[in-house]
Amino acid sequence: MKKIAVVEDNPDNRLLVRVMLEDQYKVTTYEAGFDALEGLKHDKPDLILLDISLPHMDGTEVLRRLRTDGDLRDIPVIALTAHAMAGDREKYLGAGFNDYVPKPIVDETLLLAAIERALPSTGPVA
Repeated sequence: MKKIAVVEDNPDNRLLVRVMLEDQYKVTTYEAGFDALEGLKHDKPDLILLDISLPHMDGTEVLRRLRTDGDLRDIPVIALTAHAMAGDREKYLGAGFNDYVPKPIVDETLLLAAIERALPSTGPVA
């Protein structure tokens, strides 16, 4: 089963994403960027859903640090953010995120489609 790490400071959003994904993926959650950077070194996921507005270190800084870590740099990272104004998608894709999903998540198929685009196909589950 593929592993997804969710880095999100809001407990309601962490729970919502976990519930949406836990039937198809092993989900690990982190509340803050520092915690995520440390935890991801020991429990490397296949994909990261990363909030932009985090305490102490924002998501773009977390992404910058991930991209300079030899073991973590190639993990796909999807921006999961309430920053949903005109131009934000382009801004975050330009910053190095692999994809962008705005919050609140009204249609979970958008999140699932972004995950499917980012993760290599594993073929049918037997």
